[in-house]
Amino acid sequence: MQELIFLKLGGSLITDKSRPYTPRPDVLASLAAQIAAQRESSPILRILLGHGSGSFGHTAAKKYGTREGLLTPSKSSPFSPKIGKEQYWLGFVEVWYQASKLNRFVLDALHEAGVPGMTFSPAASVWGENGKVLEWDISRIEAALENGILPVIHGDVILDRKKGGTILSTEELFEHLAREMCPKRILLAGLEDGVYADFPAREGKIPELTRESFNQIRQGIRGSQGADVTGGMLSKVEQMLKLAEEIPDLSIQIFSGEKQGNLIKALKGAHIGTIISA
Repeated sequence: MQELIFLKLGGSLITDKSRPYTPRPDVLASLAAQIAAQRESSPILRILLGHGSGSFGHTAAKKYGTREGLLTPSKSSPFSPKIGKEQYWLGFVEVWYQASKLNRFVLDALHEAGVPGMTFSPAASVWGENGKVLEWDISRIEAALENGILPVIHGDVILDRKKGGTILSTEELFEHLAREMCPKRILLAGLEDGVYADFPAREGKIPELTRESFNQIRQGIRGSQGADVTGGMLSKVEQMLKLAEEIPDLSIQIFSGEKQGNLIKALKGAHIGTIISA
């Protein structure tokens, strides 16, 4: 049987989140090479790749408050009178543009490594409702996987029937896709080499995390360093715990993709970083 893995390359990993609009091309090249090597050595492996927006989308999103939503004129307005409604929609487009710009860096790295990656943009295919996926025809993604293409999605703006427009993170998109496609594993490659109970001291890494252990150490898990409008590490852990409880036998792994060789180890099934399970 073919194994399906969802893999996320975090924004903190593939960009410098302390410097707006700054990719990390050497890191991207290494990650793409590892994906290529594992695809070659394991032809039955299917990977759906997602990536964060890092210092691209998050910088613009923070400026315009896009995550909170862009309400229609019939609703109470969240807009600052100093900026105005039209500028917020221009900000919505700016977030899309910057997220798409980073996506091109990812695709370029995959192409150079010989990986046939193709983006399936959430902005062009997802209808949301109050910050959740309402409609998404994933048949094209499934067809791509069946034909050896590596589908790529990313944190993106979406049109929303309640909010007008908003942002969905890669993890939120993975949540919806996981319920539809039932991957065996979700791998979240970031800058940190796991979940810590004492971030930023980083002395108490948690090798395995369940709902019970999470409730005991929740206060020690912090958000992220640098621009991040979708909640950082704490939000990520909460989302993934909920998903692990919903989907039987799903394993979720948070690990550092910065250390050379870690990604291919994780793709092969090595238990590095933090494993999240029900």
